[in-house]
Amino acid sequence: MGKIITIANQKGGVGKTTTAINLAAALGVLEYKTLLIDADPQANATSGVGVDPKTIKTSIYECIVGDAQIRDIIITTNNPGLDLVPAHIDLVGAEIEMINLSNRETILKGVLEPIKNDYDFIIIDCSPSLGLVTVNALTATDSVLIPVQCEYFALEGLGKLLNTVKIIQSHLNTNLTMEGILLTMYDTRLRLANQVVEEVKTHFQDLVFDTIIHRNTRLGEAPSFGETIIMHDAASKGSINYLNLAREVLQKNGKTKIRDEEKIINLSND
Repeated sequence: MGKIITIANQKGGVGKTTTAINLAAALGVLEYKTLLIDADPQANATSGVGVDPKTIKTSIYECIVGDAQIRDIIITTNNPGLDLVPAHIDLVGAEIEMINLSNRETILKGVLEPIKNDYDFIIIDCSPSLGLVTVNALTATDSVLIPVQCEYFALEGLGKLLNTVKIIQSHLNTNLTMEGILLTMYDTRLRLANQVVEEVKTHFQDLVFDTIIHRNTRLGEAPSFGETIIMHDAASKGSINYLNLAREVLQKNGKTKIRDEEKIINLSND
């Protein structure tokens, strides 16, 4: 049975979509069949793997509020082992259209059920909010991965998100677990970044991934080419970081072991 991992943080600009795209791509490259679901109306995950949202006629929106079948809208990407369920700006209206439905928190769970066993991993990218679509993703998922930027306000809003996770665990998804907290946008030149890393690891200990995502020029420019970092520059620091994250996720899920020589930490700057 495939595992569903939701990437969530209601704080914007923390590397959430970047993580969803590149973790999914890295899992695909490591020969695990992976599906990326774009559950954000901005559709950045869709464009980030080379699919133009303007060309999308049927998206996750039609599956949630209409009668479209998810298997019929899956797109094969240019990334090895990676498929996509695209998003469209229409998804903005889903929050309003679902509000009066009795099963409004569990719609996405039902949508994903038919294809869950078709993949080793399903990665869901959420919008920067704790709205109904994000609640649906957390209700449908097996675990949640939270990207946290290495900056002064890193913990701002994290408590609210964790409280939401606890509520969903109690009422909607008793099997929901924490995949982990991922530190992103790390800059070795900033003393503050090191302080944030220490603070987050002190507070959350084993929940924090060993892998840290560094600030990286290639990582920032890859989406403008409609490419994942692995397709854009496989030798870059960003690519190495996300491959290490994928290996760590695999290790946490008992699918592989990481050898010491694979724990590559590149602290140089571009």
